[in-house]
Amino acid sequence: MSILINILEQGLIFSIMAVGVYITYGILDFPDLSVDGTFPLGASVTAMCLIKGIDPFIACLLAFIAGGIGGAITGLFHVKFKITNLMSGILVMIALYSINLRIMGKSNIPLFGIDTIFTPVSSPIIIIVIFALASKVILDLFLKTKLGFILKATGDNDQLVTSLGVNKDTIKILGLIISNGLVALSGSIMAQYQGFADVGMGTGIVVMGLAAVIIGESIFKKASIVKGTTMAILGSIIYKAIIAIALQLGLEPTDLKLVTVIIVVIALSLNNKKFNFKTRKKVPMGGGVLVTDK
Repeated sequence: MSILINILEQGLIFSIMAVGVYITYGILDFPDLSVDGTFPLGASVTAMCLIKGIDPFIACLLAFIAGGIGGAITGLFHVKFKITNLMSGILVMIALYSINLRIMGKSNIPLFGIDTIFTPVSSPIIIIVIFALASKVILDLFLKTKLGFILKATGDNDQLVTSLGVNKDTIKILGLIISNGLVALSGSIMAQYQGFADVGMGTGIVVMGLAAVIIGESIFKKASIVKGTTMAILGSIIYKAIIAIALQLGLEPTDLKLVTVIIVVIALSLNNKKFNFKTRKKVPMGGGVLVTDK
């Protein structure tokens, strides 16, 4: 039973990050690698806040804001400096490694004996469920607003958004802010859950998030009532369960990155027609051109 609870706890913490990855990869069609930097950014900001006696919940909010700033910088690199989306994420990810070290002052900060969001409760699962469900519900409500519809439309057909008089660059930056804010929030909760913040804890996070999104998409794609955010959450839990099974079978913790890659490759190969970055084709219509998704 303790193993199942542990899988659920870690799966739900990572699901907040997976929802953030879903925004960039699933909605915006933006391969954002900066999440490998914003995840430990959230942890490092939280660690320093807790050490200075700031309320743990306020620390989570500050971590979200810090992650949002990181996402905004990625967006600005892409839309203002015309750097490709992939390179923009890589540049921010590299820069954040040094920034995280600067924030913490060292590569690892222990948080044992310091009050965290889990201190008031007997079981961490209560707080984790609240954060995961709140993140999902708030994002779902946002996506139903006019701005949320425009965000989804930007990923589907940015030329249509431009024709409506909306600045698609601003919408892309907004999506990156929300995405990286959620990723940093996940890093904040994880640091408090495991009792330390480490500058390297974000390595491979984007692949883990993709694995969760792809697994959820593969299993629940035929259930039309299941939202994309729900798929990401369920996929994250299933991913953590697979990792736990791998450890139970005798694999070393150092092999988990390889296991993650294998999971992603299998999921993509089984679902390659359903989970691809959107490609557009031009269909002539009279004197104009209609841009549609394949």
